[in-house]
Amino acid sequence: MSHSSSHQHQPAVRPEDVLPEGIDSTAINGMTVRKGSVAAFVANALRLDELTEGTPEYAALVAQMRELAPALRAIGLNDVFRPRSPAVERILAEAA
Repeated sequence: MSHSSSHQHQPAVRPEDVLPEGIDSTAINGMTVRKGSVAAFVANALRLDELTEGTPEYAALVAQMRELAPALRAIGLNDVFRPRSPAVERILAEAA
């Protein structure tokens, strides 16, 4: 695996490097990403399998996940992780 020379001597990125204490959102790749977006998406994705497709609860989770999906794409989550769930994979693909 090759690395670009701009990343060879940089220290590891810490959470506070991305989002300093007291700041609730930041712009990443032109997209405003709110603190908690990844955790909220993951919590909803885990719960999705417990619900029945076509119910209001399922629809509400999918709607929230679709709203969060562009932020996850902006931070590069899809570049390093693949969903186990086909439903979650579809939701992320629709955000492309």
